[in-house]
Amino acid sequence: MVSGRPVSGELDAWFESLMVSSGSQRGHAESGGPLPTLSGWKDLPVELLLRILSTIGDDRMVIVASGVCTGWRDALGWGVTRLSLSWCKLNMNNLMISLAPKFTKLQVLTLRQNKPQLEDSAVEAVANYCHDLRELDLSRSFRLSDRSLYALAHGCPWLTRLNISGCSNFSDTALTYLTCRCKNLKCLNLCGCVKAASDRALQAIAQNCGQLQSLNLGWCDDVTDKGVTSLASGCPDLRAVDLCGCILITDESVVALANGCPHLRSLGLYFCQNITDRAMYSLANSCMKSKRRRWDAVKDGLANLNISQCTALTPPAVQAVCDSFPALHTCPERHSLIISGCLSLTSVHCACALHPHRAGRALMLNHAY
Repeated sequence: MVSGRPVSGELDAWFESLMVSSGSQRGHAESGGPLPTLSGWKDLPVELLLRILSTIGDDRMVIVASGVCTGWRDALGWGVTRLSLSWCKLNMNNLMISLAPKFTKLQVLTLRQNKPQLEDSAVEAVANYCHDLRELDLSRSFRLSDRSLYALAHGCPWLTRLNISGCSNFSDTALTYLTCRCKNLKCLNLCGCVKAASDRALQAIAQNCGQLQSLNLGWCDDVTDKGVTSLASGCPDLRAVDLCGCILITDESVVALANGCPHLRSLGLYFCQNITDRAMYSLANSCMKSKRRRWDAVKDGLANLNISQCTALTPPAVQAVCDSFPALHTCPERHSLIISGCLSLTSVHCACALHPHRAGRALMLNHAY
């Protein structure tokens, strides 16, 4: 191994040499001088190895490189903070068990699967070795049990983003335990976690995870107003809430979110057929209150609202919401107010429908950011 840490110019020269050289010929720097040589791939400085692998952009190559020698394995274990195994179609479980001890500095790990592969043993390995983990995607891990959540609660207390959508075997007891230890959660996806996402678990989230900004409860059909109102009270920083398919919620949930979460930007209410005009007027009124409190309320207001299949709503109430939040659009260019399946709402239109030139200007501003 090359001793010491190479200076910046030396590292750039090595990198350029490896990128432009071919065969046994040595390259030359742009300045015309000869570039430094390496006696073998094993002599690559840590920083250079990491830079090369970053240009490849393929996590499979990172895994292969970690098996070249002890030096490379140690270097990658120190330098690799993001890893995805979503490309793995077979034996993801065993692969993760073997990799966890090598990549102990991981902060972002994606284990999304097209077909169930992952088992509790792999998640336990992650929890045992990857204590710096901040973001974890376990979506569609149908084989996982509560053992996984208990392991994560003990081994990965710094989690800020957790996606367990489709993990239908988790219980609300295990989820409640997780939230007691992972109190830094900001984004939590529980879509389809019917047994885990109970009112009891939502109350625990509200009590323990006050920094939560995004919560997906899609198709968690045991959720009621009791759980949602607890969230609105305990998580005032919520910006995105998906309640699509939560058939038991009523206007009480929307009123609580409108009053308790002033930064709410996205709300999903698809197929929530107990929602009435009262919920819409509460959203519109919350905008008026926000405008009186701060000058940038328009910029921070609702930008996405899905009320498809909410068949009890009437045009005046929905139009009031649309008028209150300029970022809500029914025009084709942006279409952020979703009203499909509600034939009674076809008369609802955003300002762009009345002033076509605004639609083009809004689209340009949207791309500008």
